[in-house]
Amino acid sequence: MSSTGSRLQTARRLAVCGRPLALALLLTATAWPAVAQEQPPPPPPASPPAAGQEAKPAGGQEAKPAEGQEAKPAKTEKTAEEQKTPVVSEEITVTARKREETLQDVPFSVAAPTEDVLRSRGADNIEGVAANVAGFTVQNLGPGQSQVAMRGVSSGQIVRDQPGVKEQVGIYLDESPISLSLFTPDIDLFDVSRVEVLRGPQGTLFGAGSESGTVRYITNPPELGVNRYVGDFSASTIDGGGPGGTAKVAANVPIGTTAATRFVGYYTAYGGFIDAVQPSLSIKSDVNSGHRAGARWAFKLQPNDDLTITPRVLYQEVKMDGWNRADAYNILANPFTTTRPAVRLGPYQQFIQLKEPYTDKFSLGDLDIKYKFGSMDITSITTYTHRDLLVVRDATALTASITGGSIGLPENVYTLNAPLDDATKANQFSEELRLSGKTKAFTWLVGGFYTHSTRHYGQNLLVSGFTELSGIPSQGIDAPNDVLFFSDLRYKLDQFALFTEGTWSVTDRFDLTGGLRYYHFKEDRSQVFDGIFGNGDNGHSLVEQPGTVKADGVAPRVMASFAISHDTKLNSQISKGFRLGGINDPLNVPLCTPSDLRTFGGHTTWKDETLWDYEVGSKSVLMGGRGSFNVAAYYMDIKDLQATVTAGSCSSRVVFNVPKAQAPGVELEFADAPSRNFDFAVSGSYTDSKLESTLTSTDASGNVTVVSGIQKGNRLPTVPKFQAVAAATAQAQVLANWLGYATATYQYVGSRFTQIGDQAEGFGIVNLLSFQQSGGQTIGGPLTQTTFTFNPKLPSYQIVNLRLGMLNDTWDVAFFVNNLNNERALLALDQERGTRARVGFLVNQPRTFGLNARVKFK
Repeated sequence: MSSTGSRLQTARRLAVCGRPLALALLLTATAWPAVAQEQPPPPPPASPPAAGQEAKPAGGQEAKPAEGQEAKPAKTEKTAEEQKTPVVSEEITVTARKREETLQDVPFSVAAPTEDVLRSRGADNIEGVAANVAGFTVQNLGPGQSQVAMRGVSSGQIVRDQPGVKEQVGIYLDESPISLSLFTPDIDLFDVSRVEVLRGPQGTLFGAGSESGTVRYITNPPELGVNRYVGDFSASTIDGGGPGGTAKVAANVPIGTTAATRFVGYYTAYGGFIDAVQPSLSIKSDVNSGHRAGARWAFKLQPNDDLTITPRVLYQEVKMDGWNRADAYNILANPFTTTRPAVRLGPYQQFIQLKEPYTDKFSLGDLDIKYKFGSMDITSITTYTHRDLLVVRDATALTASITGGSIGLPENVYTLNAPLDDATKANQFSEELRLSGKTKAFTWLVGGFYTHSTRHYGQNLLVSGFTELSGIPSQGIDAPNDVLFFSDLRYKLDQFALFTEGTWSVTDRFDLTGGLRYYHFKEDRSQVFDGIFGNGDNGHSLVEQPGTVKADGVAPRVMASFAISHDTKLNSQISKGFRLGGINDPLNVPLCTPSDLRTFGGHTTWKDETLWDYEVGSKSVLMGGRGSFNVAAYYMDIKDLQATVTAGSCSSRVVFNVPKAQAPGVELEFADAPSRNFDFAVSGSYTDSKLESTLTSTDASGNVTVVSGIQKGNRLPTVPKFQAVAAATAQAQVLANWLGYATATYQYVGSRFTQIGDQAEGFGIVNLLSFQQSGGQTIGGPLTQTTFTFNPKLPSYQIVNLRLGMLNDTWDVAFFVNNLNNERALLALDQERGTRARVGFLVNQPRTFGLNARVKFK
């Protein structure tokens, strides 16, 4: 075994043990080769590339960006001759600590891939970003819906009817918070400078929602005195699916010498690849097509060197025609029936009776004001966001499991169309005001933050004709006739925080940083439920469960950074992250079995989730600036994990606090440019996040069972133990003024679970006779078998992307293939009624071929 391999194996063992002192010794050993080879210290070189970013070859000439390095904007456009030369690694500047500093100087783990690098790797959304950053996971939960996790810290799938659940990873557009649990805004990456991924708790500076990390889209701001115009156009087709394409434009226009404006507009057409089998057994092709369209406008006014005012507005609309779901079992369409048409579904097929559209309208307005006076800066960020979402699900299978399975109504009733409308409207106002300054030995900032947010959520399940055909009254107080489930939930959240952080340069080599955030929040909620599925006294009263939760606390952070040479720094950190608590929805009591009602009832609220992160790492420049090697090892101690569980037969979700969990792990990043025409980068992460507590339930007979897989030793959901990405770019002159290039990317994502409950004993076996055994009927019976089995553990997958192109000082034209190996990845488990109504999987897009052209001019 090589010495490097031995060190990595040791890192893994120590990460699991979570012993910071041992990890510090390990990282010193890891960095020692660079120290041993060091000559007498030269003047400090330019900051090196982090893994996944540009490396610096000899000669100092500039070419096509490689592997994520964000170079400082040049004052003039590069010429064709300059673009033929190798990449230069300029100092990448990030604002991970709300001040400008080079990436290698940040004393904790940060990645910052640029738009160019993400585009060359086939990434055009937040899922693509996560696939290219170690320790960052985004689980696809359907159109516009995702579960974002960092460093293995995840409590499981958030679903639409849990609007009170908070984020574990904060999402920002520049300095404006845009997080919304489940519905993470998927901002188009066009004209984005970079995406900063801050790994580890960021609660001190970024507050609630940044418990395990923060993601920041950093856009290109308006530039004074410069005319720039960019157009980007593409066309693509999916293997076995439909066509897609993009059209995007950006313009930067100066207004005199003190102002400038920047406009960005974009449109993306998504091809579909899921086919829908209808009750008639006809097939509708490519039902999950859709589009994303948006515009962003910013204006910059700088009347003098001290004052900068930048207002901005953004509007984005996403419309999808259906879901990327492949059904494995459907109570209305399966091969086991003998009295209904037998249906065998293919790998990219689903069974639906209704269209399932998704619409997301996102608006943002913010105002960034910066003013310098003396040695201090004052910054004000005012933001207002509005989201308007409508998710329509075909709930016919779910409804049939109740009306046909549990109640035993005939086929003409249980096959009635049952669209379930989920509507969300969310508004948020936030204000951050901070003061910062710097002396020779001390850099500091102090600030305050306030946010007021409201969220209105409602569900409506209309089964037209139900009462007339069944004879069962369905009219409620708020639920109209034939609306079998109705909900109206309103949330109001207020947060206030004070924060500070300072860095003391004890010596030229040793820095100490300390920070603290005090937070206070209060959430008020009103909930109204009606309809025969959610109200046992339908028509006479409403199910109402108002409530209030509030809490306050502090989130500290202490960091140390020691430069053992000009090329290597050792970093360590102890920090606290937090996630606000909330209020559970009441159970759908009419649907619950007595045992499920006993197990899942009585949990009206859940507490704050907190974690402590113990972390050490090193950042090194290699081979005279041609490459870099970064490593970080961490141990996260989690308290009161907010585990999302499915409440069995109740068709509800509740959140339980799990007393203890842990997430130890290690991240490695390596980048190198061994020649003028070739560079590559490799990054990977390993985490062994798992539960350290068991929750049990005792039935009326005294039998004790584990609740929904919440058992010590079970894995935390959503996240793989291991993920890795490798990318390489080769380039060469092909014509007098043209540079040819090829970029290949390999991505590996390990096995995962969607929810903690997916690890429960017996989960994955569907009893097809369960309704008949509990007094109902078996739909389509008699059946040819009594059980259906599936594997709830999502298997690992590998994706290869390829891009071949030519560029000069004006044009960049490329042919690309995404998912070259045509891997069918299972991204998440999708179930209805505890798997008894439907079992499906969200799947990725098959092999996609396309052409892309980008033109830029003045």
